[in-house]
Amino acid sequence: MKKITFGKISSNFGQNASAPTGTIGTFGPPKAIEVLEDDREAQQVKEVMGITSFGKKAKSFDIQEMMSQVKATAREVTKKPLEDKPLEESSSEDDDSSEGESDGDLIGPPIPSTMPEKPVKSTKKSVEDSDADEDDDDDDSEVEEDEHFLPVSENTTMRHGLKAVTALTVDHSGARLASGSVDYDVSFWDFAGMDSSLRSFRTLQPCENHPIRHLHYSSTGDLLLVISGARQAKVVDRDGFEKLETVKGDMYITDMARTKGHTAALLAGQFNPCVKEEFLTTSSDGTVRTWDFYQEGKQHKQIIKCRAQNGLKASPTAVAYNRDGKVIACGCADGSVQLWDFRKSSVAPAAQLRRAHQPVEMTAINFSHVGDHLVTRSMDETLKLWDVRSLKAHLNQIGGLFARYDTTDAIFSPNDAMVVTAVSMQKGEKHGRVNVYDRKTFGLVKSLPVSDGSHAIRVNWHAKLNQIFIGGGDGHVKCYYDPKKSLRGVTLCVVKSHRKAQHSEVVSGQQVITPHALPLFRQERRKTSRKQMEKDRLDPVKSKRPDLPITSGQGGRVASSGGTLSSYVIRNLGLSKRVNDDQDPREAILKFAKEAEENPYWIAPAYAKTQPKPVLDMGTEGSGEDDGEPQEKRSKQ
Repeated sequence: MKKITFGKISSNFGQNASAPTGTIGTFGPPKAIEVLEDDREAQQVKEVMGITSFGKKAKSFDIQEMMSQVKATAREVTKKPLEDKPLEESSSEDDDSSEGESDGDLIGPPIPSTMPEKPVKSTKKSVEDSDADEDDDDDDSEVEEDEHFLPVSENTTMRHGLKAVTALTVDHSGARLASGSVDYDVSFWDFAGMDSSLRSFRTLQPCENHPIRHLHYSSTGDLLLVISGARQAKVVDRDGFEKLETVKGDMYITDMARTKGHTAALLAGQFNPCVKEEFLTTSSDGTVRTWDFYQEGKQHKQIIKCRAQNGLKASPTAVAYNRDGKVIACGCADGSVQLWDFRKSSVAPAAQLRRAHQPVEMTAINFSHVGDHLVTRSMDETLKLWDVRSLKAHLNQIGGLFARYDTTDAIFSPNDAMVVTAVSMQKGEKHGRVNVYDRKTFGLVKSLPVSDGSHAIRVNWHAKLNQIFIGGGDGHVKCYYDPKKSLRGVTLCVVKSHRKAQHSEVVSGQQVITPHALPLFRQERRKTSRKQMEKDRLDPVKSKRPDLPITSGQGGRVASSGGTLSSYVIRNLGLSKRVNDDQDPREAILKFAKEAEENPYWIAPAYAKTQPKPVLDMGTEGSGEDDGEPQEKRSKQ
């Protein structure tokens, strides 16, 4: 029998035809023979295919050599840069230093030695420093321009009504705007659907005869909170249809926590920026109440009682959420600023400042977008900036800002670099204005005028649209924008031409107008609904007029048969002669007396056999019946 062996198959079968060295149970040749055969086979494949190597070999690292290279690199970095050194020397040194490391990493053909060299300009350090300073100045100026950039190159006007616009809001996406006024109207504006005429697509009165004080869209933009002078707040959808109305409170209960709703007129309100179904309202009863949309306004969710320093209630005239929706800032009528955190307690404020302003109504209070600053606006003609982390003293203050309306706005710019506030028109001035101040220095950056003879009340600077909306005292909403840096919004409307009503120019038939034509051929002119209704009212059939009452018998229901029941019966019996109702009945009977006497028909034939002597002739002279009676019993003749 042949002995079964296992060996390595090689390309050279003649050399590997020697006797096997292993036995059953051993696989392959010894280790030394295997290594030699691998090297020999790899060399033969390289020669046949013309390949120098099959890839990179594993590098071997020497710790001492690496440490020396690190030290040399550190010395070169700390040395003064050689600026006047020729390019050839530096490139040769770089090539020498990196030759050992990059030999194995080179890909492609080598660089030709005859390649032209690029000259290098030598400069002095002072020149470089000056250039660097100029670049820094340019960068600073660009940053300053970006911080103080105002989109005010163009403006347009939207007409809300004839009275002051006291409420203004834009939804989060920037697709719609809502404005409210003291004339009880709320107008809805859709930027995508408007043309250059800038007309609102819907105007309604959600709160009947109550002026609109505040409007605010939810974070998703599908709901709108309407705050009016009534005790009940309303939530409507994007098209103005009512979705919720808060409950009224019991005004005879002293403890406001025991009532389900507000007991006095509302002052302000806002949706939670993070929780879309939560919103808050403030009232003259001294409370701030939070509501849940899904509870249908049947009862408030939480309540805050704002107190003055003497313990009496203080009406929160302005309120705002921070960006997380966790802290509520209240500006009260006693001039105090109170910060409430529901995560801690709703009994006492987390922070407060009693004399932030004079004891008058605070018109606006808003957090910065970062959340560490607070701006307040008051009827004492001041604008103040506060640090939320320390409310002991204001950071900046501006005075002399007249505010006629108690809803005058003060907001931050989208990048928090500026503070914007509205200023009303004083006596002798031609128009109100919107002032823009630098947040750090409170220096005036820009003063934007409003319409002539009008106050500036509401301001809204939308971050996505980069447009400034201003509500004026003459019923106009003015919008400032920049065609290059403002997106969507009003820029979509001003480029659309006004769409006119399309009139049909195709005439089906030739019309000849003849004023004296017959009624049969006369074309009826189209009348309005009111004229048609008046015409139908005169028609007894269409108006279903009841039957007229019966008068003298002429023109009534039984005029042909007379006005009495007897005449009606006679006519139905078929008598040919007409009975005259105006004739005397006695004369009508006596007219047939002679005929009845000569030719009796009704009475005489009935009594002819029983009573030969007529009984009707009693009491006449010559009769013997009364002869035996006394004189006093005789009938008088």
